[in-house]
Amino acid sequence: MNATNTIAAAKKGRWAVAAAFFANGFITGSWAPQIPVFLTRLEISEFTLGLLILVFGVGAIAFMSWCGHLIARHGSRSVMRWFGAAATFGLLIVALAPNVPLAALSMFLFGGVIGGLDVAMNSNAVAVEKKLSRAIMSSSHGFWSLGGFVGGGIGGIAIQTYGYLAHAAGVTVVALVLLGFALRYLVVEDRHVAAEHRKFTLPRNPVIYLVGVMALFSMVPEGAVLDWAALYLKQELGADIATAGFAFGCFAGTMALVRFMGDAVRNRYGAVTTLRVSSLIAAAGMLVAGFAPTPWIAIAAFAFCGLGIANMVPIAFSAAGNQPGISAGAGMSVVTTMGYSGILVAPSAIGFIGGHTGFAPVFVAVSALLVVVFLLAGLARSADFVPAAQPAE
Repeated sequence: MNATNTIAAAKKGRWAVAAAFFANGFITGSWAPQIPVFLTRLEISEFTLGLLILVFGVGAIAFMSWCGHLIARHGSRSVMRWFGAAATFGLLIVALAPNVPLAALSMFLFGGVIGGLDVAMNSNAVAVEKKLSRAIMSSSHGFWSLGGFVGGGIGGIAIQTYGYLAHAAGVTVVALVLLGFALRYLVVEDRHVAAEHRKFTLPRNPVIYLVGVMALFSMVPEGAVLDWAALYLKQELGADIATAGFAFGCFAGTMALVRFMGDAVRNRYGAVTTLRVSSLIAAAGMLVAGFAPTPWIAIAAFAFCGLGIANMVPIAFSAAGNQPGISAGAGMSVVTTMGYSGILVAPSAIGFIGGHTGFAPVFVAVSALLVVVFLLAGLARSADFVPAAQPAE
């Protein structure tokens, strides 16, 4: 009976963590259509906006590191509750910021609570996997993309119809409802004896850093579309706010669709083939977006790019965790740090460049990064790691 109750609680926890992923994606996706309003409301340049987005990334990375220590001490459920409650107000405080200094502070906090929630919910998803003895990570990230699709897709329409403040308030209410459900049913990790503290050293095998480059170049496009696609459509292709919001929304929607099928596709065709095909699809989509003559062609191209991007990062992370001769923890530490800088820090550099050249050449250049992933895809072979038979005891 106890085992039955444990499985039932884990199944509820599985849907609770899925709701948290959706809420995180919804809040993040809702930020994308706010960006053009943010730029004009504060009367800032693309360069300044790039600095503010960099502050968002710095906040996320700072809180991610802190969150790891909190989870080790208090468990992912408790930490997820703290950051989840705070994250619901993240977009609203940015929308309320009246000037650049307060906008910088609000962006730091917004990035921090979103980043902290991201780490906590991924950790809780791992705990659910252990209790259910099956993988849920790919579909969990699918829920994040689905949330981004909904947030980005309806955000522009809501802003144009009701205004940016009403939109931010509405996002807060929806996120509170979703997380109010999710935080009640989260699973609790099994308690483990604290590991012995060891001196941290970076891996010496250069392959792990090349896998990190693959993760980085796979996440740069996601950050580029999230932070700059709406502005690109509005300023360079003449789209209105409602239409511009569909750029990230459709990108996230196709990512969600493929991520829900990601494990089956990879199991059938293998990590290397899946990564090669995915990177070429993503590169083609980004290239067409850069040369698009109309907003809707660009939106379709971003959506096509999302089909390819969806499985690239999970494969890179799996390759890192199964890299021969390197512990899973050390490999994941290097590759996740390099990878997340692509979505948290690289967009600020994109803003600096885009402010001088326009964003069309930037998206073309990003497509070249995806070709590099295609060329490096053979390094992902370790993602198809098959556990060796355990010796008899």
